Amino acid sequence: MRILIATVLLLSVSVFAASKNLEIYVIDVEGGNATLFVSPSGESLLIDTGNAGAAAPRDAGRIAAAVKDAGLQQIDHLIITHWHGDHFGGLAELASKVPIREFIDHGPNVQPGQLADDFLEKTYPVIVAKAKHTVAKPGDKLAISGFDARIVTSAGQLIKNALPGAGGRNPYCANFKPGENNAEDPQSVGTHVTFGKFRTIHLGDLTKNKEFELMCPTNRIGTVDVLLGLHHGQATSNSAVIVHALHPRVAVMNNGTRKGGEPEVMKTVHSSPGLEDLWQIHFSQLSGQEYTVPGLFIANGIDEASSAMPVAPIPAPQAGPNTPPPPAHNGTAYWIKISAQQDGTFTVVNTRNGFSKTYKPGL
Repeated sequence: MRILIATVLLLSVSVFAASKNLEIYVIDVEGGNATLFVSPSGESLLIDTGNAGAAAPRDAGRIAAAVKDAGLQQIDHLIITHWHGDHFGGLAELASKVPIREFIDHGPNVQPGQLADDFLEKTYPVIVAKAKHTVAKPGDKLAISGFDARIVTSAGQLIKNALPGAGGRNPYCANFKPGENNAEDPQSVGTHVTFGKFRTIHLGDLTKNKEFELMCPTNRIGTVDVLLGLHHGQATSNSAVIVHALHPRVAVMNNGTRKGGEPEVMKTVHSSPGLEDLWQIHFSQLSGQEYTVPGLFIANGIDEASSAMPVAPIPAPQAGPNTPPPPAHNGTAYWIKISAQQDGTFTVVNTRNGFSKTYKPGL
């Protein structure tokens, strides 16, 4: 028995030793968020847990599948960016499937709502009782082996000092136009990740006004190789002061079939200096053919595709009890996976069609 256990442990270690890359899974949770980082040593960071309600078991199952694909037995660190149901909704279900060692959030919910308030009062304390619980502060460095993860925004507060190599004047501030937002999105926990020369950032649903505070008049973040999330491609975020100033080579949008991918955002992203490609978790009807990317770069479609896709984007219906449901996607859910090397090279893979593209540093 001891020989068998030792052999299993050796095999487990060798799996992670064989991969010298930082692996990032952008998981399809139907317009919510769930992004998994795995270091070469096998230590993990998950940002958000997908949708609430009837969707929670589905999304938790999809996250658990990514955890299994990564060869993990647990989630070492979990960040809940903010208390909206499409970001924390699958947590209870996920915690019943996968051990979670540390829970990180921005603190109390500031946008009263029955779903979030009930969860924080009744469910969350039970889930975190046997684990570590951390309230994130800008400037915090997470205790993760294998890559550097720093909190740059949390609870409406921002890092005071520029990250190494950043701090230059942001030329996009002059044309900034403020936007409207709810109370909770600006509280988002934003995380900047460094792996050797590779840089990426996930800002939750941080809104335009907070983007301006973070990036103007000086750019406190610098540039990144990959911009993750983009608030599902919604126009309450994604101003040029952040998208263009970050100068990403690649953006990965966590949109849904009729959530995000809005024309205003698509124009901002596609016109970003130095952008090589936009990858999307879903085809969005709100983009139409006018603003979408080639299907090679889209991980998921809809169950019943139209016989002809209109060129013009489809306007989003008015919110309310009579709003028609978005196009269904109940089949296989595919993730987009990023494998980053210490020299700055990274490869993006669309697991739906096997299409991959490698981005070399210094271009």
